[in-house]
Amino acid sequence: MVKTHSFHIPVMGIGFTVDTPLKVSQYGIDSVISLTDDILLEKLRKLYSDKFKIPYYEIAEKNEDCRAKRITSYLDLINNLAKKKFEELKNITIEKSNNIKKYFNMLPDDSSIKQKFKRVTAESFDLNEIKSWIKDNLSMGSIDVNIMTKLDKKNYIKDKKLPVEYNDAHAALRGYANSDLRSSLILSAGINPRLYSYFEQFDDFYADENGEIKKKIVLKVSDYRSALIQGKFFAKKGLWISEYRVESGLNCGGHAFATDGYLMGPILAAFRDNRKELVQSIHEIMVNALFKKNRPLPKIELPLKITAQGGVGTAEEHQFLIEHYQLDSVGWGSPFLLVPEVTNVDEATEKLLKESKENDLYLSNISPLAVPFNSLKGNSKDLAKLSLIDKEIPGSSCPKKYLISNKEFSEKPICTASRQYQHLKLKELYKAGLSPDELQNKVDKIVDKACICVGLGTSALLVNNLDTRIEGSEVSVCPGPNMAYFSKTMGLKEIIDHIYGKANVITRTDRPNMFVKELKIYTDFLKGKIE
Repeated sequence: MVKTHSFHIPVMGIGFTVDTPLKVSQYGIDSVISLTDDILLEKLRKLYSDKFKIPYYEIAEKNEDCRAKRITSYLDLINNLAKKKFEELKNITIEKSNNIKKYFNMLPDDSSIKQKFKRVTAESFDLNEIKSWIKDNLSMGSIDVNIMTKLDKKNYIKDKKLPVEYNDAHAALRGYANSDLRSSLILSAGINPRLYSYFEQFDDFYADENGEIKKKIVLKVSDYRSALIQGKFFAKKGLWISEYRVESGLNCGGHAFATDGYLMGPILAAFRDNRKELVQSIHEIMVNALFKKNRPLPKIELPLKITAQGGVGTAEEHQFLIEHYQLDSVGWGSPFLLVPEVTNVDEATEKLLKESKENDLYLSNISPLAVPFNSLKGNSKDLAKLSLIDKEIPGSSCPKKYLISNKEFSEKPICTASRQYQHLKLKELYKAGLSPDELQNKVDKIVDKACICVGLGTSALLVNNLDTRIEGSEVSVCPGPNMAYFSKTMGLKEIIDHIYGKANVITRTDRPNMFVKELKIYTDFLKGKIE
């Protein structure tokens, strides 16, 4: 099947794209679900089971391997529902053809599949013939998933530590591996050798003799060298990286992994110029590993995709990236936060996003992962955090514990955004005999941390009118700097028309080119480091 669109919707936060495939995959659009929060996935599985009258059996926390089982069950449900929607779309009649029209209207004018469809319908109005052609030629968007490799905390039953395969990222990987999906797993946030080795346990990640891979591995990378190192690491295990997804270090949403000053243009040029070498060198290593494992050897050289995302905002930039750097797809993230048909954004947060200007979007230090994090001033999670500071009870109750990693005060790690950690750390500081200025500076840094593992999922609960008693109703949001140039609520067709140059949704005339913007962000970042 031919890839339908030249863009994809990346993962955003935890809950913003958690059910996006159910809204867009029937139109051939690829999107990504975060596997961070299995509690949220279980709530949504119940919601969709009830909505579509499917029997629901709760996977409670006391169940053995509940995290992996929740993830598998949720992904299977989304997959089945999305497939049904796609089958309904293809099953056209004279009276029921609006969805198929929508499918083709959203494609770019130069789309080969669109041109072929026009020829087929011009030559014949035989409905059965058209249905047969649609069945053979249309493809569903991929239901991809994301695992942040850093989020791999150990888990316990009472005080007994569970084996490593029950760690968060390991369980998420197992949950995806056991699902019915035929799609891609995107790994982000750095290298985790132990997690990477765990892939070897699952047959779906290996290529068969025809070069087919049921579950593909995608690496989000910052440069060519990182891609080469990680690609070889997987190849030595007989595993192929099907796609390298290059993301701008700073001109992006969510956590920002700054390069040492290397910018998007030269990085993409390195992938373009070395693509053949990348494929050949890694393919050879993989084949040798498969031979040693006595696994089937692919008869063909496996395909490789290079994609990019971060700061893209116009059709001209989109087309330039595709043509000049020979990319297979370009990710459009933050603008889709203003498309209610696609993402879960509550009304108050959407209003903030629409009104945001450059100074409202900033690179913060609020993440407990100690990685710079793109945030929006005035978000309700930060306002609640400030209210607790004013009441002299800073920190979160830490209801979900997905970002726990600090062992300063306990054998079991705790989260630096938690009330427990901040209470202990502040107590330590007040005894340290610091000057008033130095003390205040350190206190501000400690209480700045926010409970984003909850806040980034809450919007999905609010939009779907689900219970937020455990999480609270406050929302964290993580748009990239590009958000400043999008200022209205959009429909799916409207944003796609913008991507393909059929329309323009940006009213401002002062938006800099994405590469110029990235350069400015890096110079500002460097100035901040020097200061």
